[in-house]
Amino acid sequence: MAPLSSSPAAARKVFPPRRRPSPPSPHRKFRSMEDIMRTAKYAVTERDDYSRVVCSKCGSGEDSDEILLCDRCDDGYHMLCLRPIVVRVPIGSWYCPSCSRNSPVKRFSQTKVIDFFRIQKCANSSAEKCTSPRDTRKRRRRSGTLVLHKKRRRRILPFSPTEDPARRLEQMGSLASSLTALRMEFSDQLTYMQGMAPRSANQAEFENGGMQVLSKEDTETLEQCRTMYKRGECPPLLVVFDSCEGYTVEADGPIKDMTLIAEYTGDVDYIVNRENDDCDSMMTLLLAKDPSKSLVICPDKRGNIARFINGINNHTPDGRKKQNLKCVRYNVNGECQVLLVATRDIAKGERLYYDYNGYEHEYPTHHFI
Repeated sequence: MAPLSSSPAAARKVFPPRRRPSPPSPHRKFRSMEDIMRTAKYAVTERDDYSRVVCSKCGSGEDSDEILLCDRCDDGYHMLCLRPIVVRVPIGSWYCPSCSRNSPVKRFSQTKVIDFFRIQKCANSSAEKCTSPRDTRKRRRRSGTLVLHKKRRRRILPFSPTEDPARRLEQMGSLASSLTALRMEFSDQLTYMQGMAPRSANQAEFENGGMQVLSKEDTETLEQCRTMYKRGECPPLLVVFDSCEGYTVEADGPIKDMTLIAEYTGDVDYIVNRENDDCDSMMTLLLAKDPSKSLVICPDKRGNIARFINGINNHTPDGRKKQNLKCVRYNVNGECQVLLVATRDIAKGERLYYDYNGYEHEYPTHHFI
């Protein structure tokens, strides 16, 4: 019989340490192929021969000098086959409708809309009603005796904002999304940038033949509308995207005749510097006796809702019937300003149009929808 060992190590069995079972790993969520393709870097395969490029819309290869090639898919399109049409060859990258449609549209929350437009917060803004000086004079006049006056020139009316604050933020949000999609900044006044025309060049006295002076009452209306916009009280307008017209503006409420819709804003530059510019929304500001002093408004980097209001096809009767705005240049305190004013009552849902060719420089509108 073997002797028993007195060693404690011999009496105790040693077992390897037990490992706790690891919890089951959660299922990994993979991104969809559509999401990957939207954000992935792209590469265009260069063709060996571009002489056989045809338009993906009409299937024709004629007028090859007017065919644009997409910088993403390399498909070709005639400039006049696109909707909206492209008047000039774009500067920089250009994407076809299929590729540009995949670009996500940025949405703005109510807080971001307030920050985007730098809306001034007023304690009593919801309770206060903005009253124009003309309304005060009307009430004062009604209390007196009846007096017959001669027919006077019609005055410009201030716009009537939507009463619902949440709806107003939605309207301004549509403008913020559109400006962001075009990589533009919001500006509610003319801007004078270094290297362009200085503010001293914008003098109404340089106008060839003179310019209509904005009356004192209409100037008060203009200042009233500017104040309302700073408080976040905007015209009842929505910026929408149409597959044929591109970005366009429609009324989100009834608008009366002679209502001030917007000022035309953007960078001010000399016309001679923009002769080969591809911006399709330039607006004449000053037509000077000396052509080298003539000015234009260029809303390609900065602007407001006037940038998205489309023009009519003034070569057809149906096109001219759609016009419900007029574009007028005024002498406002010695400087030139461009105002968009309603020419008739506009119903809710109606799109806004004006005639691009209000001046002698005719814009090619015969291809407009």
